[in-house]
Amino acid sequence: MNPINILVAEDEDNLREGLVDTLEAEGYRVVAVADGAAAFEVFKTEAVDLLLLDIMMPEMSGYQVCREVRRIDSRVPIIMLTAKGEEIDKVLGLELGADDYVTKPFGLHELRARIAAVLRRCRREPEAARAELPEVFRFGEATIERKSFQGRLNGNAFSLTAREMKLLEIFSGHPGEVLSRNDLLNRAWGIDYQGTTRTLDQHVAQLRKKVEPEPALPRVIVTVHGVGYRYDGDSAP
Repeated sequence: MNPINILVAEDEDNLREGLVDTLEAEGYRVVAVADGAAAFEVFKTEAVDLLLLDIMMPEMSGYQVCREVRRIDSRVPIIMLTAKGEEIDKVLGLELGADDYVTKPFGLHELRARIAAVLRRCRREPEAARAELPEVFRFGEATIERKSFQGRLNGNAFSLTAREMKLLEIFSGHPGEVLSRNDLLNRAWGIDYQGTTRTLDQHVAQLRKKVEPEPALPRVIVTVHGVGYRYDGDSAP
């Protein structure tokens, strides 16, 4: 079996070297760079199975790298490393297509677990469940194209991240059913995911901006307070 290739982009020397030592000890093959531009060049020229991106880096920020990577590959896992705790930073990372984020300082055990969980989720995508939906399907008033990770609403095109597509598939398979936050996390992130339901809420908020005619007044992905969300697929005219 070929080793899993992880690209680490971190401008702090000690942390970058520590990440390399830790990940190589786990059996991963690691390529480490100190700035965002170098990270993007490595991604374009080498096979990368997962990216660890610091947000504040020279040349290109982690946000910029994430955006450019998603223009090329909608599926490769991306975990953001951030020293900031503001909600807007986490939301922005998720909106650009990151799969997860870890706030510094973080424990190496936590990081290892997050990496393993993301890789497992990507490798055990339930093809049987996906096959139940056509390659092009309706979600409320939006039209979704699964192969291209594109959508269209009222004549406006938008792109979807792999996680957003997964959530759309889950909701589409359970119209009118109330899905708890924990249930959605387990289905979309895996039962071994160690994050919080806030991650789900942030993804749903970004998804609503794309598929809801009026995101501030959602009627397709409806919040069921204290429980989770419900897909009201028949609510669209």
